[in-house]
Amino acid sequence: MLTYKTKKYLYSFCCCICFLLFITPAFAGDPVYPVSMIPEALKDNAHVVKRMEEVTVKIVDPGDVRVTTHYVLTVLDAEGDDYTAVVVGYDKLKELRYIKGTLYDATGIQIKKLKQSDIQDRSGVDDESLMTDNRYKIHSFYHKIYPYTVEYEIEERYNHSFYLPFWMPQESDAFSVEQSKLTVTAPKDYVLRYRGLNYKGGPVITNDGGNSTYTWEVKNMAAIPEEPFAPDWDKLTTAVTLAPAAFEMQQYKGAMSTWEEFGRFMYTLNQGRDQLPDGIKQTVHQLTDGLSREEKITKLYKYLQEHTRYISIQLGIGGWQTFDANYVATKGYGDCKALSNYMCALLKEASIKASCALVYAGDDGKLETDAGFPSQSFNHVIVCVPGTKDSTWLECTSSTKSAGYLGKFTADRAVLVVDENGGKLVHTPVYTMEQNQQIRHINATITETGDMRLKVSTHYTGLQQDDLHDRLNMLTREKILERLKKVGYFSSYDVNGYECKEMRERLPAIDEQLEMSAHNYASVTGKRMFLEPNLMSKDGRRLAADTSRKFDIYLNAVYRDIDTVKITIPEGYTSEAVPAAVNLKSMFGTYTSKVTVEGNIITYTRSIDHKGGSYPAAAYPELEKFYNGVYKADRARMVLVKK
Repeated sequence: MLTYKTKKYLYSFCCCICFLLFITPAFAGDPVYPVSMIPEALKDNAHVVKRMEEVTVKIVDPGDVRVTTHYVLTVLDAEGDDYTAVVVGYDKLKELRYIKGTLYDATGIQIKKLKQSDIQDRSGVDDESLMTDNRYKIHSFYHKIYPYTVEYEIEERYNHSFYLPFWMPQESDAFSVEQSKLTVTAPKDYVLRYRGLNYKGGPVITNDGGNSTYTWEVKNMAAIPEEPFAPDWDKLTTAVTLAPAAFEMQQYKGAMSTWEEFGRFMYTLNQGRDQLPDGIKQTVHQLTDGLSREEKITKLYKYLQEHTRYISIQLGIGGWQTFDANYVATKGYGDCKALSNYMCALLKEASIKASCALVYAGDDGKLETDAGFPSQSFNHVIVCVPGTKDSTWLECTSSTKSAGYLGKFTADRAVLVVDENGGKLVHTPVYTMEQNQQIRHINATITETGDMRLKVSTHYTGLQQDDLHDRLNMLTREKILERLKKVGYFSSYDVNGYECKEMRERLPAIDEQLEMSAHNYASVTGKRMFLEPNLMSKDGRRLAADTSRKFDIYLNAVYRDIDTVKITIPEGYTSEAVPAAVNLKSMFGTYTSKVTVEGNIITYTRSIDHKGGSYPAAAYPELEKFYNGVYKADRARMVLVKK
């Protein structure tokens, strides 16, 4: 009979053998990633778990940077699929050396290896591009049995150091991360600049021979439950931005330890490319001689809009270096750099100083540019015309914008103005509540059956007219009417008339006239009629209670809406129940609504002043109270009774 001690020894030996058999593939260079090994805490609120990631950056010299990215993702459900597709761009400034990939099932057993023939190679040319050397390699396993795991390894070579990789282990709130590491190796005399975001401490720095190695690492980052009105993701998660002190790009050398240095490089890169043909010089004087400074700017901006069009041209260093003014004058097109440079040249001929400005553009958010960390974080170029009090800003890729108006694409963010003195970080205009208005007047008539005919007159200004401006200038009338019928103003309605008039001033405005017929808007039951007097401005956001809010509140919409509605009701009806007046005040804005009835005329007034900005997480209950109060008041019903 085996003794207890012998049994215990045999049991331990068998367990060791089983463990070794289980992990042998990993030691043999064929790793397995069973889903069962993921800690439960990392599955909560996650669609994807990053099992491991190693990003290795080797800076050989300022003109040679090697980047290897090796990572493993486990997809828990269908919502995680989009995160597994590989899309890697390359061009004359960046070489893609290889992509390797493997697909595993839920137990960690290999299903498939990536074949090079499975990788799609696509051009970066789009509808707005004439010439570009941008290309993309794309791959996906298109696996739909959950959970599953993908492993990829990608190697790239930059033949410059103008920009360096950006490390963000957690790509979205749907991600959790078991482990991720960034390692940068550079010669000891190379000055590596870095900025950590939400990273405790700094990198671990070691020296080996003639190189220095910098290492950042994170482990066990849980997915973050989504919170309404949270700040942009790059402010919430851990990230490291890298930038050089000195760099090379083809035959050009530069530095970016300061914004002034960065701007000096960009100025040198484009210096001397503002020479106009003699014919265009004559045209400038014919258009502007004798005009005031503001009139000259407006006249030349309109000339640019009427005689050029935006087309993207990105070839090698041409992605950063502009085509000269003569090229744009001759061809009649250019990208944002070329058109902005051409606009500056036109203004220069009219004796008005103007400069190109680098900006990170986008409608959906503003990338925060750190004043204390100069780096290449821009994707667009606009024009700044300095004035004695205020600068005039020009978006040269638009053929329809007003002179001096930027819109939400580039407003309210830091930009780098570039001139002969180098670069200077400044801020583009911030459009205020008084500038972003929607003033609406409605006259409506309701029939005995509850149908309604209405005439709507709306005046939009500033950012509130941006979307309508784009529709008016990009879509046909037929397409605009199609969209109007799908907006969902009422459950069933027809659009009978539609007209718009644009006022292209420094602060643009649009007057919109709309005629509609709404079917069964009011509910009729016996001798009573039920209706909501707020016809077209119902706020759609209702917030759930959240006592454990983690992040600050960020509101990016600043606006004022004022509605005046007059509704004629059928003869013989009187009011039986009228919504009480509502007056809401909070740190986020104010809201009022009121209903009065005189004879057969209902008058409804509504106004909201909505503030923007950042607020502490502790203020969320007040935001919930304000938003839900608006939501409820906007849907208040009144009851009419027929005598």
